[in-house]
Parts: sequence; structure tokens; C-alpha cells
Amino acid sequence: MNTASTGQFIRIRYVLLGLSWLALGACAAIRTTPPAAAARQLDAVFEDYFEAYLQLFPTFASEIGDHRYDHRLENAISAEHLAAQKALADRTLARLDQVDATLLDAERQLSLSVLVYNLKDTLDGFKFPQQLLPVRQLASFAVEFPLLGESGIHPFKSAGDYDNFVKRMQAFTAWIDSAIANLRRGIAAGIVQPRAVIERTLPQIDAMIVDDAKSSLFYRPIERFPQSLNANERERLTRAFVDAIERSLLPAYRRLANFLREEYLPKARDSHGWSELPEGVVWYDYLVRNQTTTELTPEEIFSLGEKEIARIKSEMERLRSAGGFNGTLNEYAGALSEKAPRGYSSRAGLIGGYQEIQRKLEPHLAKLFGAIPKSRFEVRTIEEYREQSAPSQYWSAPPDGSRPGVFYVNARGIESNPRRASEALFLHEAIPGHHFQISRQREQSDLPRFQRFADYTAFTEGWALYAESLGAELGLYREASQNFSRLNSELFRAVRLVVDVGLHRKNWRREQAIKFIIDTTGGGESGASLEVDRYIALPAQALGYKVGQLKIIAIRAKAQAALGGKFAIREFHDELLKDGALPLTILEAKMDRWIERSLR
Repeated sequence: MNTASTGQFIRIRYVLLGLSWLALGACAAIRTTPPAAAARQLDAVFEDYFEAYLQLFPTFASEIGDHRYDHRLENAISAEHLAAQKALADRTLARLDQVDATLLDAERQLSLSVLVYNLKDTLDGFKFPQQLLPVRQLASFAVEFPLLGESGIHPFKSAGDYDNFVKRMQAFTAWIDSAIANLRRGIAAGIVQPRAVIERTLPQIDAMIVDDAKSSLFYRPIERFPQSLNANERERLTRAFVDAIERSLLPAYRRLANFLREEYLPKARDSHGWSELPEGVVWYDYLVRNQTTTELTPEEIFSLGEKEIARIKSEMERLRSAGGFNGTLNEYAGALSEKAPRGYSSRAGLIGGYQEIQRKLEPHLAKLFGAIPKSRFEVRTIEEYREQSAPSQYWSAPPDGSRPGVFYVNARGIESNPRRASEALFLHEAIPGHHFQISRQREQSDLPRFQRFADYTAFTEGWALYAESLGAELGLYREASQNFSRLNSELFRAVRLVVDVGLHRKNWRREQAIKFIIDTTGGGESGASLEVDRYIALPAQALGYKVGQLKIIAIRAKAQAALGGKFAIREFHDELLKDGALPLTILEAKMDRWIERSLR
């Protein structure tokens, strides 16, 4: 996720052939033609940028399967680190400006355009002090650091792996102290989180604070030692983990919890919109551009949301009429729910339900896709300390296959409130949504690495929402409530366009936003408040879903109209995905070129 933690990286392997002085002449002249020289120049910039980025963000290196920096943990909110990030972007842009793009092949031109787009967007972002708001219930190191070990991003296969994680636990205290210092500076500058965000976050921080180190989330790797470790190593590592938890992590989390509760919460603002912050109007405009990768204004997005709500509601009404039901949409949804098969009342049962969806779907994939990724994924329920605030989500697999991706399902309260496995959610988070698209991208070894590991919200989330619409062609949505649920899922994403802009540009109150979601979707207050607090904490992030989906649908419609009988859905999907996540403006231009080639 662009906001959750990924960056843009590039690796293009090339070979420099050594020639003896006797071999110089015509052959050397051929090898040093301007196009070849320009390509080598660009490759060198790409490689230098990638290596520098990995050193700046070692946890990302771990995520993509590069474990050279597993002993390090970035403090990305410190002044020193922020300066290094900006310097890297400035330096790389200056070097890219020296490359003659007209001498490059089409693939390198695409890579160049994407990296330039990303770096300019990054520099635009440095105009705003996001580092003064580092703690929230989502997409914050404060609550997601434990997942570095739990998700498998940090490996635990050797004694060295355990030693490296001890170093990371010890280094995490620097991030906590920087976060507290930044939050204090934010108070002084009038840049503070809304009260609702801190109230959501505090229980998650409190969950990290335990009386016994052995009950800590961070102790769990000790409970699953690999068999290769002998008794002496196990004893030493156990002591090291307990020491790091007791001397580093617990005191740091206590400092953060006490600060948030006693000093920050009383200063938290009662307003909710980003526009209430200093320079908040232009800040939100930037976030909208960053998350949608378009030039759409907040007003245009608000209007788009209203139109999409009306369109989807009309589709729901047609489904209700076709089913011969005479009541309201809410009554129809209730009737479908009553007739639907009973949901699961255990976490294991829910996981099994999603695995059954996978077995049902996979035989149909070849109808829509020529290239199928090899990476595996697991279905897990979100950890209980996160489930009160975290939505279902996907954590990607590295390209080397060393660990699977993880489709996290929120099973909050399932024991008292049985839940069905959602086909639309599976399509979105797993196949052919996030797991399929991201794995396909990361397995493309011929792509520059910045494209292999890029993440643009509007593309990745737009693709995942588009993937929900493919269910009928993949053997799903045969049961009426699942099909209606798909439309409700899309409706929910349209509502986000209205609510996010309403909160951050139109001065909507939190209660007003919650009521709008309930009235429009028929959902409950608990789910609506969870979503609204997400939009408050991560402004504009929720806009990418619908904007990206609509762009993909528009590109597909353009291709079908232009190609007529020559249009093939497998080729369209493969072309759309083959270059990885792209800014929507660049994606559309790329697909226009594909349409032109296909017409020849």
C-alpha cells in the first residue's frame, strides 16, 4: 500500500563487456551507439536509486525478500532520515534529467516516466509535515511493528535471524522517542490528530504492554524455534528476547501510552477534517492527487461519488425486481440474509470458508488470464489486538517464494455473530485481486525493480475492486445474497468518495459521516464508525478504489469499442497487469498504445 509502506525501486541487470585494446574499432563503435549509452546511463541511475532506497528502508528490503539489512530498522520520521529521503529524490531526478529519453526503447521510456512521476510526487509530499502525525490506528509503525515478525517479513530460520530481530526491537525505541517528539512539535504547531484517532489507537498500544515478557507478541518467535537451533542457542536467544522486551520495548510502549493519554489526548482536536489543519486545504489537495494519481479535484470526486451511488442503487433495484421482491432494498437485503446458508461461528470455520471459495474459483481463471502467478497465500484472521480497528487486508509475498502472502480476515465477534465467507472480499483481497496482481507484478523478473515493487493505491485498489466484478465469470455469485453483497461492496466504495471529501473538505462532522454511511448502505453503526475513523486517520486513501476501478472499466470499454471482434479479455488483462502498478495517467497512455498496436 503507497500509504501503508512500499516504495518505488528499480533493478535492470546489464553486462559491461571488457574489450582488449586490440579489439577496439568497428565493434566497439556498435556497442557504444547513443541508444545503448543512454540505456546504460539510465540503468545505472535505476540501480543506484534502488540500492540507496533499500538502505534507507531496510524493513521494505525484508518484505521483498532482500535480507541484507535485517539487522537494521529505519526511523523514517526523524529529521535525519527525512533529509536523506529528500536528498535521494533530488539527486535521482537530477541524474534522470541528464538522460535523453528519445534514445530509449519503449519499455525504458515507460520506466523512466514512472520513476520521474514518483519522485516528483515524493518531493511534493515533503511540503507537508506528515511526520508530525506518526501515530494512528492504521498504517503506523506504532501498531504494525509486531507484524514484522508475525507476518513472516522478518525470517526466523537461524540464530542470526533471531539476533537481528533483537537489534530491531532495541532500535524501535528510537522510533517511539521520535514519534513522541514529533507529536509534541505538532501540538506546538497546531497539527494534531482528532480525538477519535487517538481513542482508537490507545487500546492497541495498551495491548503491547504486558506484565510478563513471555506473554508479549514479540516473544512468539521464541515459541517456534527451528529444529536446527541447539539448546545453548535457544537459551541464549530466549534471554536476549526477554531482555529486549523488558528493557527496550515495554518501557518505550509505556512512554508512548502515557504520553498519548496524559499529554496528547487532552490536546487532540475535536474537528475531524484535514482542511482544519494549517495549510490543510492544499495538503488535502495533494493527498487526493497522490492517492488517485489523477488531476481530479475534491469537488469532482464528491460529484462522482453521488453519481455512482445512484447508479449502483439502480442496479440493486433491478436485482430486487428480478427476484420478485416488493419491499425496500434494506428489507430485500434482510430477506436474502435470512435465506442464505448459515455463517461460521469460529475463526477456523471462516478460514475454511474462504479456502472453499478458492477451490471453486481457480479452475475458471484461465478464461480471463493467460499469465497466472505462482506465489502462494494463506488466509488468517486479524490478530485480536488489531481487530477492533483494522479492516480485512492483504500482505504480499516476496518474489522468491520464501513465505506466502497473507489474506487477513477480520473476524471480530464471530463467536456471537456468525459470519459468512464473502466472495467479493476474496476476489478483492486474494484472487484475482491483490494477491494475484501483486504476485504477478513481483514475479516479473524482466521488469525494473521499481516497477516490480511499486504500489499506487488507485491502481492496486482499483484493480481489486474491478476484480470483484469478475466473480460471475469465475464461477461465483451463484447465490443471491453473495451477488447482492457484491453490489453493496461497490456501493460502499462509492460512498467513500462522498464521505472522505465531506469530512476533509466540506466540514462534515464524524456523526454526519456515520449517518450517511448507515442511511446509504443499510449497514450498522459499529462498522460505519470504524470506516469513518479510518477515513479520518488516512485522508484520501479511500478515494483510490472507485477512481481506479472506473478508470480500468473506461479503458476496457475503449479497447472493446476500438477492437470490436479482435478484443480478447485474456490479452487485455495480461497487458493491463504486465508492467505492474502504474499511475492512472501513465496506465491509460500505455493502454492506448496497446490498442493502436492491436489494430495493426
